Amino acid sequence: MGSLSAVFKAYDVRGLVPEQLNALQFRAIGVAVAQFTGAPTVLVARDMRDSGVELSEAFALGVRSTGASVIDLGLASTDLLYFAAGSLDAPGAMFTASHNPAQYNGLKLCQAGARPIGRDTGLAEIQATAEALLEEWAGNGAPEADPAALGSIGERSVLQSYADHVRSFVDTTALRPLKVVADCANGMGGLVAPAVFEGLPFDVELMYPELDGNFPNHPADPIQPENLVDLQRAVLASGADIGLAFDGDADRVFLVDERAEPVSGSLTTALVAASMLEKNPGSTVLYNCICSKVVPEVIAERGGTGVRTKVGHSFIKQVMAETGAVFGGEHSGHYYFRDNYRADSGIIAAMVVLELLSNSTEPLSALLTPYQRYAASGEINTEVADPAGAVELMAAEVEAAGGALGTADRLDGLTVDRGDWWFNLRPSNTEPLLRLNVEAPDEASCAARVAEVQAELARLLGT
Repeated sequence: MGSLSAVFKAYDVRGLVPEQLNALQFRAIGVAVAQFTGAPTVLVARDMRDSGVELSEAFALGVRSTGASVIDLGLASTDLLYFAAGSLDAPGAMFTASHNPAQYNGLKLCQAGARPIGRDTGLAEIQATAEALLEEWAGNGAPEADPAALGSIGERSVLQSYADHVRSFVDTTALRPLKVVADCANGMGGLVAPAVFEGLPFDVELMYPELDGNFPNHPADPIQPENLVDLQRAVLASGADIGLAFDGDADRVFLVDERAEPVSGSLTTALVAASMLEKNPGSTVLYNCICSKVVPEVIAERGGTGVRTKVGHSFIKQVMAETGAVFGGEHSGHYYFRDNYRADSGIIAAMVVLELLSNSTEPLSALLTPYQRYAASGEINTEVADPAGAVELMAAEVEAAGGALGTADRLDGLTVDRGDWWFNLRPSNTEPLLRLNVEAPDEASCAARVAEVQAELARLLGT
């Protein structure tokens, strides 16, 4: 009963409810978070999933049983929770399973100031404390809560101040009428997008804004092309200037241009980086190791300093703190802003792009043309028995070739640069999957290089 190893991941807690996660576990996790942070108050928020109410209430009880207080923010996007943790200077707990299906739930944690809590920055310690409590409770059950000893609990809405904060990243007087279609996928975009866009000169069409954790229309996972089909159709039908696709907890966004063509996270990173460097000349910009080469090229061309990082929000936020970077982007649709407490926000990135469109007479596709320099495979996931071992086999092969197979680095998994093309191979942090990303000059050569790497892997693995 005590082990939580299946649900504690590298950056968060996530699993099936009730098979892997239940209220008793979250009560123990609440105690552990309160003890770890030592804060007098913990912020708690949740997305629209049906299980969120029971699980967040149990967590809040655990926090309060230590004497700490809880401020319940109610329904929120993850980036709203980060904003609250920054602006109220209190640790936060967001109940969400992001883009996962309805039967999942989970928890994203941060310290006061929205500083990340990942496996190496407290999550492992929280897991150990919670597991010890669950073992202790296994025989006699959780102790009855003493009302006199409980910390207080109150409710607070920060939606309006969050919306004001998001709008502060652009010059709202420069915005012009644009037709925007936003697919909320029945996730938390349905709460935050209307609040942010209110009073702006955009004609906004919201798709699936009803909060429904059963995702009746399509999964809230916009990195998958099949989940963009409805948005693409709506963009063409309405003659929209841009389409926005939010994931379940609305901390990520993917763009669709006026021709209904999807825009990769790398191209969005390059576009936003160019804008942030125009406003903050000479600044540092971060990008993760599976971003397109166009990203560091654009950063350098615009006079910035590019810093390459590992994949994952806890790593990027740490490097942002160390370097003072103004912005950071990930191919997966996470965009980080120094002035957003170094936290990620899809809708802030969307606002920056809308400002760029407002200041241009060209459509989004034309704004992106200078950045469309390479072809990418997208992330190709393969289930293997030992993903980390597969990476080591490939690394040994490259090392043994003494440079004949390209230059390699081990920042995150294995990245091999072969001049006009490169690939990254890394194990998933959460599943028995090997993740492959390839970039080459054009689609044909990219497909050929993917086949080449996959054939080499198959040979090394004997499959």
